[in-house]
Amino acid sequence: MEVITKKKGGVSHGLILLFGLTILIASILIYLFILKGVYGRFSANELIPDTAVLKNALFGEKPKIAVLYSRYTENMLPAGSTWLNDNIITWRKFLNNTRYDYDVISDTDLETGDISHYSLLVLPGSKSLSDREIIRIKKFIDAGGSIFATSGIASYSNDGKWRGWEFLSEIFGIKYSKEISNDAATKIHTLRGGLNLTANIPTGFPLRVATWDLPIAAEVLDPRSTQVSFWYNYKLEGGLSREEIKHSAGIVSGTYGSGRFVWMGFEINSVIGVQEDYVYFDRLFNNSINWLTYQPIAYIKDWPADFKSAAMITPMTGSDLQNTENLLEVLSSEKVKASFIVDPSLLAVQQKLNINLKAYGDISALVDIGYRPTVTDTSYKLNSLQLQQQKLKSAQSSLENYFKTEVNGFLPYYGTYDNNTIQAAVNNNYQFIFVDSLTDRSVPKTLLADGKRIIVFTKTARDDYEVIRDYGLTEKEFQFYTYQEDIDRVLFEGGLYIFKPHSEYQCRPENVEVIRDVIKELKRKNFWIATASEIGNWYKSKDRVELRVDKRGKTRVVLNVSNSGSETLNDLVVEVDLNDNAEQISLDAEIIGTKPAKLKHSPGSRIIQLYVDELKPDESRTYYIDYNKPNV
Repeated sequence: MEVITKKKGGVSHGLILLFGLTILIASILIYLFILKGVYGRFSANELIPDTAVLKNALFGEKPKIAVLYSRYTENMLPAGSTWLNDNIITWRKFLNNTRYDYDVISDTDLETGDISHYSLLVLPGSKSLSDREIIRIKKFIDAGGSIFATSGIASYSNDGKWRGWEFLSEIFGIKYSKEISNDAATKIHTLRGGLNLTANIPTGFPLRVATWDLPIAAEVLDPRSTQVSFWYNYKLEGGLSREEIKHSAGIVSGTYGSGRFVWMGFEINSVIGVQEDYVYFDRLFNNSINWLTYQPIAYIKDWPADFKSAAMITPMTGSDLQNTENLLEVLSSEKVKASFIVDPSLLAVQQKLNINLKAYGDISALVDIGYRPTVTDTSYKLNSLQLQQQKLKSAQSSLENYFKTEVNGFLPYYGTYDNNTIQAAVNNNYQFIFVDSLTDRSVPKTLLADGKRIIVFTKTARDDYEVIRDYGLTEKEFQFYTYQEDIDRVLFEGGLYIFKPHSEYQCRPENVEVIRDVIKELKRKNFWIATASEIGNWYKSKDRVELRVDKRGKTRVVLNVSNSGSETLNDLVVEVDLNDNAEQISLDAEIIGTKPAKLKHSPGSRIIQLYVDELKPDESRTYYIDYNKPNV
């Protein structure tokens, strides 16, 4: 008789196996959940290590950037010249500040070596290249590589013979226009706004470039290429602005085959000036590297909603104040508001006319804070801090008592200011200042004094003093065409068009209809027409936003938006260049309960726009942008 003995407390092997499988499956699910939380969407085959993954794990990632040291170019230089070596040293300094490794390669490496593992090929000052190098460069970019080139690349053969500008035309889609002469030591190089390469750089910023290397200006001919900047200086040079800008491109970006390029018509060590120039060029350089290596770029748009530019009408109400009534009829019928600049000494004339200017916009003061010794003298002797403060307070008080409205801005009589002016302004709670400076950016500039902000509006276009008084243009068609040229230039830059009509010129009965034409043109070209208060408040808010963007995984971009100010921000438009064609985009917040942002995106495009509202003081939001790549 068989005796069966039962062991108390025993566990079957099946139950152990089931329990183990449960733990394994749970671990896999948790692992996948963590991966999704960090990297977003991914496919199963991305989880399986391939040879590239194992190679990188064992030996480290190979350098992605190659910098050509062109001995062919060096051989063309005068004996003892260090020009090319100096350029390479400058490139090394800039690349050392990026996240990428790089190699300096020779002509032989480019001609016969394997460059397929590089994603970016830098060609600094490479004026002399062999035919084989050109063929290798074309194949490299056509296969999806990127090129960062400067000056007259490949304009000479390897033996120093003139080849011409074919490389510029074929690869970059541009036509050589001219060399920038070295008559002056430096040349202003104006940067456009609203582009990935100029992200977080003031629109219209005048980069100072030395002319000792004879920089190159070009014309963009191919729609695959984008003009990023121009050499033309409308303040000093003649000609038609639109045509001169078109023929004076100094930086161009675009595509060739499956690859990308950035071309600069100057060497990077030619950038000179004050600290601001170097700071903004550093951003331009890093934006270019990020774009060429397909990294995301984010920036706050200069203007709210879908406006590409803005405009402000700032009438000067002079002694012929009765002509202001002509302007008011135009403003009323066109349903736009202006920012009037009023001389407090003319309030007696104002009282006789009984014009309620505050119903048509906001009021700023014309204040004499110093003088110019002679009419031909370019120097100014501004008053002391105490006297400027007294004058600003008196003007503000007079206008506020008369118009029964806040006066937050002023224009110095001679259009210039100093540090005392800024201090006196913030002491009197002024919010903005108009100046006649023609040497700065085409967007407002924020200055700080005692922790307070004041917005500076610089002159960005010609006014009727120049158009009518100086040019003698009495025909309305010619007046409008001149204004229209400036409108198109500012639109091309993406800046702020400031239109300053004077009561004794453009506001006269025979000229005032041109103002209506200008307003209609601004509306037609989708300018945001606003007052100084509206634009000043917008820019103060915009300047308090901090952005950080990073790529995480193959199809996830992480965007952090922070408000460093003391007021809640609304109507922010954050433009993100994913640098990847995308579809089926989803937007999630890192923290549950975060106010969602509205998303705008055209399927297949790499550009998305996030509309952020109610961003509170010291609030920081992190958004996860996930997408799929289109099947090509």
